[in-house]
Amino acid sequence: MSNIVAIMSMSLDGFVADSDDGVAEVFDWYSTGDVEVRTGGSDPMTFRLSEPSAAHFRDLTSSLGAVLTGRRTFEAAQGWGGNHAWGPAFVLAHDVPAGWPRPGSSVHFVTDGIESAVRQAKTAAVGKDVGMHGADTIQQLLNAGLLDELRVDLAAVLLGSGVRLFEHLTTPPAVLGDPSVVAGVGVTHLRYAVRGQA
Repeated sequence: MSNIVAIMSMSLDGFVADSDDGVAEVFDWYSTGDVEVRTGGSDPMTFRLSEPSAAHFRDLTSSLGAVLTGRRTFEAAQGWGGNHAWGPAFVLAHDVPAGWPRPGSSVHFVTDGIESAVRQAKTAAVGKDVGMHGADTIQQLLNAGLLDELRVDLAAVLLGSGVRLFEHLTTPPAVLGDPSVVAGVGVTHLRYAVRGQA
């Protein structure tokens, strides 16, 4: 059965981007080691991770079959070149942007709500997990009670301001399971099951 897994890098003080929407500081840990890890997709990247972070990253990405994200993340990533490294991408949007969908692309736009996006992404994942990112999208899933797991890569930086991961939660407190913890270089990888609402 597919789980919906939120995956975000975050500063110690709770920000996923700085006040200019920059994310370099929370992703510095992608270049703190000697282990090369390549991503797939149309725009592959190579990360140089510490041994613990590389093992964590490989474990995470091998379990994913699709991705769910918001329009803002899609725009910032320039549509991942048309194919996300984690599989088919489902983008929550009010409308489909000009020039999309594109031939040969596995990016899909969902304009009829978060529940529909979750259903479509789970179907596309074919039993694997659906990875999701984007602060607003994660907040929507938490508020709707649709998130199964929260994975936070807690970067060793304090940003002071910017985009908060948990800014607009409207539901009662979400109860999380005990964390699993992996200490990397410049980052601590935290993994929580989302148990439900308090």
